[in-house]
Amino acid sequence: MTNVIFAGAALAEIAGCFAFWAWWRLDRSPLWLLPGLAALVVFAWLLALVESDAAGRTYAAYGGIYIAASLLWLWAAEGIRPDRWDIAGAAICLAGAGIILLAPRAT
Repeated sequence: MTNVIFAGAALAEIAGCFAFWAWWRLDRSPLWLLPGLAALVVFAWLLALVESDAAGRTYAAYGGIYIAASLLWLWAAEGIRPDRWDIAGAAICLAGAGIILLAPRAT
């Protein structure tokens, strides 16, 4: 379930941030900010749903998912195919996220 929540959070965060990007950098209407803000609220809510004993650990693990999702956005929404360095960097980040999420912890 955590992976589904992380995927939804990544989509909401990227969409929300892109709305600001579109307004600021692409000269879109300020009305883009309204769905952008709503998406960022959904992002924060979803990330708070993750079962974890520490918010910081959740956010750190989510970071790897966010990086990979950002590269998918780059390809799907912006039409720029990630190169081998993008893929390698994302793989390293996902490995780090996996270590953070799955490492045995002292109780």
